[in-house]
Amino acid sequence: MQSNVVLNQQPAVRMNPLQRTTQLFAAVMERYLPDPFVLVMLLTLVMLLLGTTVSHQSLPAMVRDWSNGFWGFLEFSMQVALVVVTGYALAVSPPIAKLMNWCASRVHSPRGAIVCATVVSCITSYMNWGFGLIAGTLMAQQLAKRTRGIHYPLLIASAYSGWIVYGLGVSATIPITLATAGNPFATSIGGLISLRHTVFLPAVVADAVVLIVTLPILNILIHPRPNAVLDINPSSWESTDSQDSVPTAKTPAEKLERTRLLNVIMVFLGAGFLAYHFSSGGSLDIDTLNVIFLFCGLLFHGTPAAYVRAASEGVRSIGGIVLQFPFYAGMMGMMKSSGLAVAISKWMVDISSVHTLPLFGLLSSFLINFFAPSSGGHWAIQGPFMIEAAKSLGADVAKTSMAVQMGCSWNDLVQPFWLIPILTLARLSVRQIMGYTIVPFLWVGIVYVVTVLIW
Repeated sequence: MQSNVVLNQQPAVRMNPLQRTTQLFAAVMERYLPDPFVLVMLLTLVMLLLGTTVSHQSLPAMVRDWSNGFWGFLEFSMQVALVVVTGYALAVSPPIAKLMNWCASRVHSPRGAIVCATVVSCITSYMNWGFGLIAGTLMAQQLAKRTRGIHYPLLIASAYSGWIVYGLGVSATIPITLATAGNPFATSIGGLISLRHTVFLPAVVADAVVLIVTLPILNILIHPRPNAVLDINPSSWESTDSQDSVPTAKTPAEKLERTRLLNVIMVFLGAGFLAYHFSSGGSLDIDTLNVIFLFCGLLFHGTPAAYVRAASEGVRSIGGIVLQFPFYAGMMGMMKSSGLAVAISKWMVDISSVHTLPLFGLLSSFLINFFAPSSGGHWAIQGPFMIEAAKSLGADVAKTSMAVQMGCSWNDLVQPFWLIPILTLARLSVRQIMGYTIVPFLWVGIVYVVTVLIW
């Protein structure tokens, strides 16, 4: 892989405590953190060990459960893949790209670049986690190309730290599931739970605002000393503007591929689909979000050929996700069949009260997310038990469910699964980024724990 960063030699400057802490974490990650695919293999072995020791399952039974779950989330895998691909295609569309370039051109300092990358990632991720995951990274790249003296791995990590706001936003999987008609929990909870009882709770909205304000400041404070800065090397990047390399259409087929009429017709069909969906009582779920971003991408790219090129570029970023999802699905199968997830949740519930159940839901969710880094699959395992626990203790089901969602997103700062598409785009290794997410991880944990204790 061609290097895209260069060492910026500057006189040494005394570090603040957060810088020293971050550099320690960065050094540890650089030395000991394996590739995400190796990590999923190790986690699989850990799950086998936990199943045979904690849940007292036989090894053949655990292997059987692993194989049964291995292909159990193909539908959800495709949904997740489409979230990333359609989010990427929308993020690189001409209107969004121009907006990013305009924003990047207004930034002239490393601190401004960190603030811009973090805030853009926070806001776009609040809207849609797939869009935000890609948009934040592309924004960081634009800023790195224009700003000297910025530590590129930290800039990418800043965008990733802003991404975790998705767990408080309108695309958060667990709240959307509970608000979707026909979801498997509707009968047990006596109906649907509106988003105003989850992501639009005043405390949750306040958390989103707090993180949008504080994460950029925190990322500025952990920026390395000038003599340790790794600048991006602009000459190592190829132009991402695919529109400039499109040859003139000569044949009828090529002209058809470049006609705007087909995209316009599809966009009108998509608008009709959404109008029918919502008028007939449909809610905002992962499929609906994919439809919205798919047809917005078609509209913004203008022609079928332009959209296909953008989507094809996005597909390259999900190779690691597609490869690893079966392994995580296998671990989910083992957790569900062995009762390990229920055992973790039950232990937390046994020491909980009506007031502390959301807190222990948050903590158990955090632990489970190491082995099931997907809110949808995660909720399928942990959700039934947490809902029953909330009902038996008289706790608020909506708040308990939201706490589980917050635990998922909090864990993502130290679980590198969702870094995979970012690594492809940023041309960095996971070891170069993860050290800079630990301090934000600790801060987000404080914010979330305080929230679930006071609400």
